[in-house]
Amino acid sequence: MENTPTLLSGTHVTFDLPTAERLVNLGATNIVRAHENLLIGPSHRDPLEHTRVREAWFFSCEECSDKDDSGEGFDRLYSSDVRWEPPIVLWASESLDDRVNLWRICSWLRHLGIAHNDVLVLEFELVFGTAKRFPGPPRIPPFNCSASAANHPDDILLDRLGKARPWAQERYDRAVRLWDSYVDENPLPFAEICVRGVEGFPELAPLWGLLSCFFPRRITDGPLRLSRYDDLLLTILSTEAWQAPVRVICDRSQLGVDLRDLVSCTGDLFLGDRLAQWARHDSGAAVERAPGPKPPGHPMLSKVYRLTERGQQLRDEGLDRLTDAPSLPIAGTEAYSASAPWVLLDDGRLARL
Repeated sequence: MENTPTLLSGTHVTFDLPTAERLVNLGATNIVRAHENLLIGPSHRDPLEHTRVREAWFFSCEECSDKDDSGEGFDRLYSSDVRWEPPIVLWASESLDDRVNLWRICSWLRHLGIAHNDVLVLEFELVFGTAKRFPGPPRIPPFNCSASAANHPDDILLDRLGKARPWAQERYDRAVRLWDSYVDENPLPFAEICVRGVEGFPELAPLWGLLSCFFPRRITDGPLRLSRYDDLLLTILSTEAWQAPVRVICDRSQLGVDLRDLVSCTGDLFLGDRLAQWARHDSGAAVERAPGPKPPGHPMLSKVYRLTERGQQLRDEGLDRLTDAPSLPIAGTEAYSASAPWVLLDDGRLARL
């Protein structure tokens, strides 16, 4: 680890706040935060447009924010005041949101003209027993979104840093191409890439397994159905009792377990906002809402929701048209959109309606 002090003086890109804080304690001084969960919401190839659509996405969200308590943005990758001093060190875990961000950063650094040999990628596996939400065996969630470099002790972090090497040119190129495909308006090529696989990127299969849960489904010789995520949401939601988002998440049935697997990757605030999207969608809303037991500022308790007769109909009988459900931006495309009529088939393939 003789070169560790030199490496600590470089530019360090982190994917979550705990990792950023740990690196500060270890002596890193130039840290770039890329703490944006790109598994949900819009993304774009052009950095300016990406920033614009993400800001609009957060502006439309009633309870979530793209800034921390101090007012600093979670994502500063494209900030003009960033000093990109080599070596550039990327602290990535196996979490799906880390991996997508990793592709984005490789693409951005190439855009800046930074050679791949100046970029060191540190990859950290999931450590069981460190994540409060999923303490470990016997049950392992189907989607890994809880890993973090910060779950490893300081000596491991420093040892990995001291042994850091750039990716091979070919692997780096693949990461750049994956980002280009992820943000494309046509999601079909990316879905096919995920199914086929790419050497060096084992995250692709589970990533598509997750993303596919947000597209409406087309049953053979049957009606359009809600996405897996929305189906879980509207099935757990009661037609009689008012439920705050936290009660929906904590449902004790197997459906609740399945929903929490998805929430572990999207975050709980997205669930509350998705319920709000359903409540605002149209005059014949599938979900109705009322003030909750807590005032604004308590996002999981400030509103309560209940399924309407229209919601039961959509859940049980299916959709007459895609726009019966509120649209949802996913990567470079949009689910439930008339202009992007993508549906998930029985065999897991994506197809245009």
